[in-house]
Amino acid sequence: MTQMFALHSAYGLATAAAAIDEGLLGDAADRVLVPFVSAQVPETVVGIGADPLLESLRGRFDRVEDLGALLGARHPSDWQPTDADLPLWEKLFTRAWGLDPDDLELFVQSPQVAPARTLLSIFPRARLSIIGDGLMTYSPMRVALGRSIAARIGQVVYADVVPGVRPLVGTPTATPIPVPPARFRQVLSETDSGEPVLDVAGAALDDAVPTVLVLGQYLSALGLLTTREETALHRDLIDRASSWSPQRVVFKPHPAAPPLQTDAVRERALSRGLEFAEYRGALPAEVLAERIDAVAVVAGFSTALPTVRATLGIPVGSAGTVRLLAGLEPFENSNRVPLVLVDALTREDSPHGDPARLQLLIDAVGHAMQPEIAGHLRPRAELLLRTLDASERDRYFAPERLSLLRLPGAPAEGPVRRMLRSAGGAGRVEQWRLTVRGARNRAGRVWRVMRGR
Repeated sequence: MTQMFALHSAYGLATAAAAIDEGLLGDAADRVLVPFVSAQVPETVVGIGADPLLESLRGRFDRVEDLGALLGARHPSDWQPTDADLPLWEKLFTRAWGLDPDDLELFVQSPQVAPARTLLSIFPRARLSIIGDGLMTYSPMRVALGRSIAARIGQVVYADVVPGVRPLVGTPTATPIPVPPARFRQVLSETDSGEPVLDVAGAALDDAVPTVLVLGQYLSALGLLTTREETALHRDLIDRASSWSPQRVVFKPHPAAPPLQTDAVRERALSRGLEFAEYRGALPAEVLAERIDAVAVVAGFSTALPTVRATLGIPVGSAGTVRLLAGLEPFENSNRVPLVLVDALTREDSPHGDPARLQLLIDAVGHAMQPEIAGHLRPRAELLLRTLDASERDRYFAPERLSLLRLPGAPAEGPVRRMLRSAGGAGRVEQWRLTVRGARNRAGRVWRVMRGR
């Protein structure tokens, strides 16, 4: 048996490595890592196949194969051959990498898009599994994969950073395989080079100063916020960090974020009498939090929040989630479930702290996002919505979405809206118009028969 892992993120690679260490993936004579870069400009990114901090994680695999060498000038995300060409690609990969397509298990991240989806199609006889990629794993599929692929997905392997909550990707057929937080922490610790942790000025950060780690996210680039709103959000992150009464704030900005973000955070921290330091090193947020002995970690809705909470026991906080949830469009936006999870986990006196209750919330939101793909979750959505008060319902569900799906809690419809509402593909008014026209046509045919025409 050959196991092939097509992965693009350090988080996914760490998940796969931890699952192997935990013995969750069974035995394989040959494990092949196929790393690729999904960034729009791959040349500007150090991929997981070359990152020196990930060398020990790559050591879990018997060999590493270069996808780019076979794709040539094609960007991995644009690689979508026609159905007629799929058998040719299967022969190419089989010969180039020495694979047996009848004895192959394929592990991929982000199965909805290329190149993962393409690989799933190229090997029609392979067993299929999904490797989770942080909080996105808890979202339902964005697109239907087709029966020939979906029926072969046997399991979803994911870091169990929200203990007691199952991911929705791959449901209802795939078996969830959680990687224990302790094992995941061990693997993450391997990405620590052991060198001193220094800020941008060269000062050491791994000292005994009470510190809150603040993580920046470049949300304006995704169209989720305006530049001004994002600047305000970063000020709010400092206000949230202040609730732990730290002496210092360490800010880890998004690598592509403009200096304006850092300036806003620095000014807010200094105005609150806090020391400020900026970290732009290569350590992942989870490792950095441990190295600086952070008393808390604060962010918008980063996957790092539940990860440090589950693996290190460090308290976490967020800011701006309510505003982001209200403005997130369309409702199917794949950032919605990560937002809901972080909001529910970091709210004071959250009514969704119990894992079973949080699962119900995620199931309901997942159904509302993808009512066809996650149609099996409709009873769960109805169960939750019947129990929520108006403020909780409006926090996570848009009234228009509830009306569209005819779910409990939808606002009452007026007579005009009822007439315009779709019914079987046509609005009520259009349905009545077609009915009247049909009756008129039938009456005309009867009249012509009676007149002998």
